[in-house]
Amino acid sequence: MGRTVLIIDDEKKIVEIIAHNLKKQGYDVISAFDGEAGLEKALSAEPDLVLLDIMMPGLDGYQVCRKIREKSQVPIIMLTARVDEVDKVLGLELGADDYVTKPFSLPELMARVKANLRRTERVPEEIESLVFKDIAIDLGKVEVRRDGEVVELTHKEFELLKFMASQPNKVFTREELLERVWGYEYFGDTRNVDVTIRRLRSKVEENPARPSYIMTKRDVGYYFND
Repeated sequence: MGRTVLIIDDEKKIVEIIAHNLKKQGYDVISAFDGEAGLEKALSAEPDLVLLDIMMPGLDGYQVCRKIREKSQVPIIMLTARVDEVDKVLGLELGADDYVTKPFSLPELMARVKANLRRTERVPEEIESLVFKDIAIDLGKVEVRRDGEVVELTHKEFELLKFMASQPNKVFTREELLERVWGYEYFGDTRNVDVTIRRLRSKVEENPARPSYIMTKRDVGYYFND
């Protein structure tokens, strides 16, 4: 059985087109046409990835994303017809891993699905954990602790922290992080990086406004300070 993708979108024609192309790529597909049904399937069917439309009757995509994140860290790609930056950022702030703006090209969407799923694949780790002062990153358990307490991170937040912490004090540009952590060579938006960094700081830093670990190199990018 292949990886399973859940599509939540009230536009049935779009769902049919996306599902057809996903199946051609070897994915199993589950569909829901409103927020309530989509949320139920996201929590009960445990898909490997969720494609989530924002504008739906009843529960909208933002509400569904928030409720999924209360129970699951499944990768979520938001599908939105909204082009305003604030709408895109809101989805990321609520825990979405990525967004695609309608109308989108199918090759782009398939590339993003593949990239997000690839990042969830468990691979053997030569190093079991990374420890820095009051932060411990358990690579095997995919778990982060600060002062002994578990910090709840989304998968993307964990991958970003792991990548930067495994190469401390090395500065990465936003484009490099987008390629290495998100897996995009040119489809991505660097705002994804900024929003995820901000969310990560709010969770692992004692004072997010004056970070000790996740540092900014002005006009260059970010690095992990050990």
